[in-house]
Parts: sequence; C-alpha cells; structure tokens
Amino acid sequence: MSAALRLMRATWVFAWIFASYLLQLGLVRFVSARRFAPRWQLVHRRNAQRMYRGFVKLRGVYIKLGQILSIMGSFLPGAYSEELEGLQDEVPPQPYPKIAKSFQRAFGKTPEEAFASFSPTPIAAASLGQVHEAQSRAGEHLAVKLLYPNVATIIKVDLRVLGWVLRVYRWFVPVKQLERVHEQLEDLLERETDLSHEAACMERMAQNFADDDDVLCPEVHHEYTSRTVLTMSFMDGVKISRLDALSELEIDPKVVATKLVQMFYKQVFIDRFFHADPHPGNFFVQRGPEGQPRIVMLDFGSASAVEDNLADGMLDVLSGLMTRDDNLLIRGIETMGFVAADGDRALLERTVRKYFEKLLTLKLSDAREVGKLGKDMAGRLAQTESRRAELRELMRSVQYPSGWFYVERAVIIMFGLSTQLAPTLDTLTVGFPYVMKFMTERQAARRAAVTAAEASDDAPPSPDPLAASAQAAATPALPAGPDANKIVSP
Repeated sequence: MSAALRLMRATWVFAWIFASYLLQLGLVRFVSARRFAPRWQLVHRRNAQRMYRGFVKLRGVYIKLGQILSIMGSFLPGAYSEELEGLQDEVPPQPYPKIAKSFQRAFGKTPEEAFASFSPTPIAAASLGQVHEAQSRAGEHLAVKLLYPNVATIIKVDLRVLGWVLRVYRWFVPVKQLERVHEQLEDLLERETDLSHEAACMERMAQNFADDDDVLCPEVHHEYTSRTVLTMSFMDGVKISRLDALSELEIDPKVVATKLVQMFYKQVFIDRFFHADPHPGNFFVQRGPEGQPRIVMLDFGSASAVEDNLADGMLDVLSGLMTRDDNLLIRGIETMGFVAADGDRALLERTVRKYFEKLLTLKLSDAREVGKLGKDMAGRLAQTESRRAELRELMRSVQYPSGWFYVERAVIIMFGLSTQLAPTLDTLTVGFPYVMKFMTERQAARRAAVTAAEASDDAPPSPDPLAASAQAAATPALPAGPDANKIVSP
C-alpha cells in the first residue's frame, strides 16, 4: 500500500467515526439526554467496530495503537477496549528477496554469505519486521530479526494522521497534555525501529538478572547487528500462555505466574528498568534442572527506564493498598503526577477516596479486580458514585505523567497474563513483599559494609537510598508531616 493511499484510508476511518459523533450530538438537541443515553452505547459500539476493521486493514502502527487503546481505557468508552483487545500484531511476512536486500544493505553481503545457513521462511512476522533462523559458521543456533525496508515511511505517515486525530479529540475530551500519548507512541516506535537500541536493552536486562539462573535473555551477536538487523542466540522454550505445554513439562502455572510477577516488581521498583511489552509471545518457559520454571524474555525494543516519581508514587499506592491508607494512596497519585497544576485537587481527592473505599471492600486475592486499577484509572475513578456533571471537571484535574504510557501498558498486560496463568493469584501480596524483602537484604548488606568500614577506620560508603523505601513501605504507622512517607529513588 502506497503512503498516499494509506494516508487516505486512515483519514477516512477517523473522519467517519468523528462524523458519526457529530451527528449524534446534533440529534441530542432534539431529544432529552436521558432518553438518548442508550443510543450512545450503540454509537460507541458501532464506532469501535469501525475502528477495529480499519486498524486491521491498515496494520503497521495502527495495530500497536489499537493494542494500546484497548488497555488504556482511561478516556475512551468501554466498547473500544472490548473491541480492540482482539488486535494481534501478526501480519503476513515480507517476501524473502526484500529481506535479503535489507540485510545486504546493512552489511554488504547476503545472509547466505554471512551465515552457514539461513532459513528464508520466517519463524515470526509482525508489523515492523520479521525473524529468521540461522546458523553461524561456528555452529551456533541463531535468530535474526530484520526490519522491513519501508517501515520508516509507514510510521511517518501514520504518526501524522494520529497527530491530527488527537487534536480533534481534544475538542470533545479536555484531558491535560493528551499530546503526550502521541509523543510517547512516537518515541516507542522510534526505539522499536532501532535494533541496536534493542540489543543494548537486551544486554542491560541480562545484567540485571545475572544472579538469577531462572531468568534468561538471548545473547547479542554484534558482528551482524545494526539499526535494522539484530542477531542473537536462539532461545528454546514453550510459549508461557500454553497451559497444556506447561502441564507436559510438569510445571505449575501458578509457580510461573508468581515468578513472572516477582520479576516485574524487581524491574520496576529495584532496577527501574523494565520490559514494556510483556505479552505472552515475549516469554518462553523452560524446565530447570530441579523441575523449576525458567523464564526466557524476548523482544526488548520497548524496554524503558522508570521515572523516579512514578516508581516512588506506585510504592505509595501499593503501601496504601496493603495498609488501607487512602491518604497514602492519594499522595502516591500526586507523586506520580496525575494531578494537574490548575486542577480541582479537592474533587480528585474526594473521588479517589470513594473509589478506593469501594475497592478495598474487595478481596485482594481477586487478581482480576486488582488488575483493573491501572486499566481505567481516570475513567473509573470518575464513575464511582460520582455525578455525571463531575466527569469533565475531573478530567480537567488529571494530566498524563511523563513515562506513564509505558508503565500503564506493561502493568495491564503483565497482570492480565498472570491472571491467565493463575486466576486466584494475589499479585499484590506476591510482588510487594518480594520487593520489600529485596530492599531489606540490600539495606542489611549496606549496614554490614558500613560496620566493616568503621572497624577498619575507612570512610563509610554513602547510605543506600533503597533503605528509605524499605523502611517507609514496611512501616504500618507513619508519622505526620509532608515527608512522612517519602520514597528516595536510587
């Protein structure tokens, strides 16, 4: 599909949806809002279906956008989340001659010249590139990921259309800094189309889990890695969501889910560098020598660093959930940056309190309910026992924090996957104490180092910043004051 034709088709999809809403707004003038309410649900459903069909035809960036919108239901009617969640980032592969030319442009030789063998049939194909099996001259089993030759042009056209759509959307929904969604999607795509960046992220993640033999990452082969090609060791295993395959390996899915959640908590709160696209296709499971599950992580193109304010704020939110402290919950949301400078803070706090009063009456072991916290953050906060007249004012009080795009997306996908593996697993009580134990161990090691340094009259090392996090999060009764539960980031 040419860039011009793609632009026309994308514009038509969004224009049709906007025209539908404009028509309904015109009809509302002649019918009471109460009588017209059921009609709105039908309109939302039909437009969500139009968007789904349009995204499937357009593919590329729109598949990723649809996946994002399906889990970021904060400012969209629920019908969109339900219709778009079926989008899969799987497309027919590009013809091998195109891929071979892409490799030759990068390294000045064909795949057949570079490797002992190279399979022309891909083992995976997505919207931005595809993966082939190969064997090195030394006999190593490799996976070679290649970007499509025209992917940069496609992204440029798609992002131009999306920028226009977001500007129009703001006429209807006055959300603070909505443009950040577009900016961060653009940043995400820029990183996912630089495979040398993915290689660096892969090596950083492997280093973070170097002490854990049950977490595996591919090894980068730099000789044939560039911005458009990534060569790595081939990783065996079964797809993490294949419960039948786990059963054949005699591996308990609940043990796998527990390990997965603990890995994620460590990435976000300890390492502050996390896998931002944790869907089932990016995790394999192997059976370890003692029968334990070993988790293989793949596809690090969207791996991201966590902003300190987000990690610190989330620790407050989790601490508030564990201790049923709604003041701590609100402090965490403010620390994360959700409250706009000119927003109605009293309204936001009042609505947040109502929401969590209801949430905390649920059993925390119900992973499905706890997992909905991030999915409908602003929208559900506004809906819980709040008057419809407050909705628009609430949205004026909310802004989209820098970096939250990646965290929210990863949280929802990750805990959705853990629920699929073990529906009764309490992700909060599995992950949070694990992080606190990790922080406490580091604090003890730091104290031992200080004691040893004092004994030898050496200058003591600087205090471990994670100690404040462990102490603050583990303390049930907090002192009063603005810095009562301040989390110091590493």
